[in-house]
Amino acid sequence: MFNVDISSSTPIYQQLADSVKEGILKGLLEPGEKLPSVRELAKTMTLNPNTIQKAYQELERQKVIVTLRGKGTYISSDYKPRKDEDKLMEVKELFKKGIVEAHYMGFRKDDILNMIDELLKELEGVENDD
Repeated sequence: MFNVDISSSTPIYQQLADSVKEGILKGLLEPGEKLPSVRELAKTMTLNPNTIQKAYQELERQKVIVTLRGKGTYISSDYKPRKDEDKLMEVKELFKKGIVEAHYMGFRKDDILNMIDELLKELEGVENDD
């Protein structure tokens, strides 16, 4: 359910948080669904519980999840994506780096736009007809 790449330069807690958000977007995680406890997930993924806790805290700060004392952690029922200007600038920089890399690999504008379209379809769970 959760994907992490220990060789990535992205911190593991951030990869976990991103993985939860991607799971929600793809419909793999539903509003109100219970997430594994910090201990369970740490044991399953062989990660430090502090890393899991940090990911959960970040998701809670973003109102993606909610923790009910003594009951567990759940996907928020009323989560609504919101625009965060700092995060938006970070995303734009990531896009820019990706576009520059694709350009130097020989991809043209149409190729890049098709790639983005394919990725969006993948995230939305739409099968590609190609």
